Amino acid sequence: MRQQQQRLLKLAVAGAVLAVPIASQSGSIVGTSHDLSGQGWGTTEICKFCHTPHNAKSPQLAPLWNHASTASTFTLYSSPSLNATLGQPAGVSKACLSCHDGSVAIDSFGNQTGTHFVTGDALLGTDLANDHPISFTFDAALATADGGLFTPESGSYVDAAHKVPLYSAKLECGSCHNPHDNQYTKFLRKSNASSALCLTCHNK
Repeated sequence: MRQQQQRLLKLAVAGAVLAVPIASQSGSIVGTSHDLSGQGWGTTEICKFCHTPHNAKSPQLAPLWNHASTASTFTLYSSPSLNATLGQPAGVSKACLSCHDGSVAIDSFGNQTGTHFVTGDALLGTDLANDHPISFTFDAALATADGGLFTPESGSYVDAAHKVPLYSAKLECGSCHNPHDNQYTKFLRKSNASSALCLTCHNK
């Protein structure tokens, strides 16, 4: 009886150990369209296309930023019902647009100038007038003025579950998209089934 219990315990431990890599892969950049390590662009390091441990680029659009930054001026979203004050994309949104506006090559990282550019649906260009607004302060004052938004849980997160982050109290590309995890397709922070992601902010 004791031997059988020990055997079952060993099987349970082995199962738990094997499950850890599987669980960690579900939140991984490996194998996604943001994994550029197999392109033959001088490195097989997955992170190096955007981040570097030393000699990061300025401005710091994201932690230890290693990619050339866009210098574009963007046409912003506009609507008579918009209560937010929009600014030009900054911080993490500017980091995203440094590939997705099409003005900077994807392989312009470190000290090299690249020649490969985003194409297709991933190419947003500089006209953001038909895209969800970004780079605006999302706080209780905006929620009150709008009347159709939930009040953010804090200046760091919209929701109590901490699925939708804010960046210095601003809604940015990274609020809805996680560039390191494509579990929900289109790098969404959470599933948008039944508009669940949209309804994190919008009180409809």
